[in-house]
Amino acid sequence: MSEFLDALAEFSFLRYALVSGLLASVAFGIIGTYVVTRRISYLAGAISHSVLGGIGAGVYCQEVHGWTWFDPMLGAVIAALVSALAIGLVSLYAAEREDTVIGAIWAIGMAVGILFFFSPRIPGYVDPMSYLFGNILLLSRGDLWLVAGLDLVVVALAVVFHNKFLAVSFDEEFARLRGIRARAYYLLLLCLTALTVVLLIRVVGIVMVIALLTLPAAVAGQFARRLWQMMVLAVLFSMLFMVAGLGTSYAHDLPTGPTIILIAGVVYLVTAAGGRALRWARALAFGPRR
Repeated sequence: MSEFLDALAEFSFLRYALVSGLLASVAFGIIGTYVVTRRISYLAGAISHSVLGGIGAGVYCQEVHGWTWFDPMLGAVIAALVSALAIGLVSLYAAEREDTVIGAIWAIGMAVGILFFFSPRIPGYVDPMSYLFGNILLLSRGDLWLVAGLDLVVVALAVVFHNKFLAVSFDEEFARLRGIRARAYYLLLLCLTALTVVLLIRVVGIVMVIALLTLPAAVAGQFARRLWQMMVLAVLFSMLFMVAGLGTSYAHDLPTGPTIILIAGVVYLVTAAGGRALRWARALAFGPRR
């Protein structure tokens, strides 16, 4: 641990990685709680994979057309929001099967991104693997500001509309009867999930984005009784996984993203197994609850 602290003082890229991970953990914990509670992780998975199309478009426009302003992460934001709205509107209003539409958007986004990346006009040094698997150690000062800005937008909207999201997450029909525009807030929740997915891409990549969005909230759910408690714990667990993953990967020269996910996964399995064992022990000792 002392070696990692010394490295933080010496290397700016480690400091950028740590600060961005801690900042993004706030959005991960809050939105991840809604995703787990509303059970829309499969929607978040489709959004995350469709983002590759926007990233590929950004890379293509920069390298081929010289559009320096069209950053790949800007393309990711646009693709994520478009995919979120498309999935949400189709699931709410269209007669198509929701799982079919989700699969189509998932596949089309990935296909478009791969076509852009492997276009003959794209230089050979542009590698999609950094986006597929992420590398938090490559974050720059500009990326840090982008993470902070997106984090601020996500947290502000989540706080302002917390009660509406709470109602929509637990009982959409009841929320509609109370006069809440449940469908509109559901679409807004999907858009916030999309922005959070973009934050995650630079940390762990597209392939493992769902794990870091859901695992901290799932672990927090083992200990919390109220939604706000689950959010606070999810934020803290996400920060813990970030710090532990960065320190472990630096000490043992391992890829940072997979290390963070592995630590989060192990903690989740241990807490889930421990919680179930505790419930069994209580049932044996005191009998089943009535």
